[in-house]
Amino acid sequence: MPHTPKEKKRALTRVRRIKGQVTALETLLEEGSECADVLQQIAAVRGAINGLMRQVLEAHLRETLGTGQLNADERHEALQEMSDFIKAYLK
Repeated sequence: MPHTPKEKKRALTRVRRIKGQVTALETLLEEGSECADVLQQIAAVRGAINGLMRQVLEAHLRETLGTGQLNADERHEALQEMSDFIKAYLK
């Protein structure tokens, strides 16, 4: 999770944008819009989600691994946790 107020604000702004994009997607589907329009909106939502993931992941890596406060075992465990998470996200 973003830890600084600035990062938190940026993440929440992205989430609100995503909510708007999902609402627009829902409207397109309800109205029976052209497939191309629906696909374009799905791609926009996916891009926005990926951007949010990147932002939160970067903040987490900085806070967890960038501080130099972990011993070797803790660093290995944190890296394994991140590797597992990334694999699950990319499925």
